[in-house]
Amino acid sequence: MKKFAFLALVLFTLASLASAQEDKSKRPSPPASANCAFSDGKTVKIDYSSPRMKGRKIFGGLVPYGQVWRTGANESTTFVTTADVNVGGQSVPAGNYTIFTVPAADKWTLVISKKTGEWGTDYPGESNDLVRAPMSVSKTSGPVENFTIAFGQAGDKCTLTMDWENTRASVDVVKK
Repeated sequence: MKKFAFLALVLFTLASLASAQEDKSKRPSPPASANCAFSDGKTVKIDYSSPRMKGRKIFGGLVPYGQVWRTGANESTTFVTTADVNVGGQSVPAGNYTIFTVPAADKWTLVISKKTGEWGTDYPGESNDLVRAPMSVSKTSGPVENFTIAFGQAGDKCTLTMDWENTRASVDVVKK
């Protein structure tokens, strides 16, 4: 009986190590990142997992309108800034954060949460919100299969965009 328990423990340990070494790029929603670099070398970086549309109705379907969305897949989407910035006109000090969004058909809200480290679906609640910033919404020129976060840059201002299905949500991130 002791040999069986020992063997089970060894197999469990090996399985745990194998899963820890998982190649995340082979996931159905692989990891991705977006970066904004200011002229003084300070940065804003977003790490997220990029789900695929796969013929599904995304906004107003898979991602319901009016509810907090994890904004990606798998682990929570991180927002790390080495500079004090304004996001949608609201102050965000340098630091590590988690982001969520609240999509609607004609407007989105970007939620920057002070709580970090949660799994993607675990929104920690409004009491942990640092900022809720309005995002502009427009239509993309065509369908976007892979959820994509990107930055467009002009001087000390970056425009954060989130594209998926036929929707683009955007907000300005300005270095203070």
